[in-house]
Amino acid sequence: MAVMQKLRMFVVQEPIVAASCLIGGFGLFLPAFVRPMLDSFESTKQAPQPALSDVVAGMTGKKE
Repeated sequence: MAVMQKLRMFVVQEPIVAASCLIGGFGLFLPAFVRPMLDSFESTKQAPQPALSDVVAGMTGKKE
C-alpha cells in the first residue's frame, strides 16, 4: 500500500511529469498491439502496378 501512496503523492505534486510518463508509456507499448492488428488487416493480393508510360501519359495529359 505504501507504493500506491507514494504514487498518489507523486501525481499530486508533479501532475505534468506524471502525465508525460503516462503518455510515454502508452506510446512505448502501443506498437506491440497496433502492428499485429495492421498486419492482419493487410490484403493478401496486391493491386497490379500500372505501366510507367500510362502514368506519364496521365500526368502530362498526352494520350499515346
